Amino acid sequence: MKTEYKIGIIGLGYVGLPLALAFSKFYNVIGFDINKARIIQLKESNDINLDVFSFDKSNIFFTFDSTNLHDRDIYIITVPTPINVKNIPDFSCLISATEIISKYVKKDNIIIYESTVYPGVTEDICVPIIEKISGLVFNQDFFCGYSPERISPGDDDFSLDKMVKITSGSNKIIANKINDLYNTIIPAGTYQAPSIKIAEAAKVIENIQRDVNIALINELAIIFDKMNIETNEVLKAARTKSNFIDFRPGLVGGHCISVDPYYLSYYADKLGVNTDLISLSRKINDNMTDFIVSKTIYLICKSNKVFEKSAVLILGYTFKENCADIRNTKVKQLILGLEKNDMIVDFYDPYMTDNIKGRLINNPLDSKKKYNAIIVAVAHNEFKKYTREDFTKISKGKLVLLDIKGIYNKSYWQL
Repeated sequence: MKTEYKIGIIGLGYVGLPLALAFSKFYNVIGFDINKARIIQLKESNDINLDVFSFDKSNIFFTFDSTNLHDRDIYIITVPTPINVKNIPDFSCLISATEIISKYVKKDNIIIYESTVYPGVTEDICVPIIEKISGLVFNQDFFCGYSPERISPGDDDFSLDKMVKITSGSNKIIANKINDLYNTIIPAGTYQAPSIKIAEAAKVIENIQRDVNIALINELAIIFDKMNIETNEVLKAARTKSNFIDFRPGLVGGHCISVDPYYLSYYADKLGVNTDLISLSRKINDNMTDFIVSKTIYLICKSNKVFEKSAVLILGYTFKENCADIRNTKVKQLILGLEKNDMIVDFYDPYMTDNIKGRLINNPLDSKKKYNAIIVAVAHNEFKKYTREDFTKISKGKLVLLDIKGIYNKSYWQL
């Protein structure tokens, strides 16, 4: 494999930054992002995502000026692929990134996509853009690959170097080159998919499978709650079966599980295929906040308190534990649901600095303010240290604690 590759990473978020730093240990790397503030922070070795804490910048150049990308051999695009308000895939960032690099693509360049898409997007949407702008011919003058990201923010057990990386290329020779390229930075190894479309499909179903299974457990949790049975105790018992698949109930947000199913269902609809199970699972998981709001009202009233104008504290706002990522967090929906029922909501999250409509507070244990109900929405390590005495200290009257993540003892209500 050619060892003097010059690599350009397009998009320096949770996926792009670790990738750029990993490749910079072996290759000359330019990290590009349109966010000027982000580039300034990275040049100062400051990652506000709290995902990377040490930088070796000796072989990497951060820039928001796309002209610096003119001399790259390989372009890797790691931009967001969200959904819009109608749950339709939003390819605006992907298309924009493709248009940017297309101005500099030259003969024998390789363009690799890591952004989550449905099967066919790389070759059917991105490739025609490159051909039109560059004037070059796909698989003759330039080549493409797809290697889906598997980053899990805040979880060291699932960092870039510890996860097997799927790779693929637009022909066999390019597929081998891309596979060799990633093998230089992935100690866990790679899996070479037979085609780009298969690699795209593998990525999108990884999170659909999780979404469907969590939806099942969420539905069971609602049933068991009506029966006054503790879901966590049921799951503990069920886990003694060797082939029981271990999923837990909870709020499903983030940039993957709550988004990816819409990509496949969108394209399946175009093909005339119904996705009843996928769509229903999404509906169940999205509606879990309504169940928690109702449960909060019930428990407040049961404790002889009036729920209107009740002060509610939510611990955690990010979409998952021990990270600063708030993309598609369902806590936002939970807050809106509580406020719609005339409750006053504060939240505390040690990983956040940006206040949201004045609701973000400092550590509540350091405050004299008291709450009618407390909801533990995210299992940050910091919250696991809280005791019953801590919660009682900040409660108005009888303690009303909803432990959505099941991190405290069974004397509290858990999802």
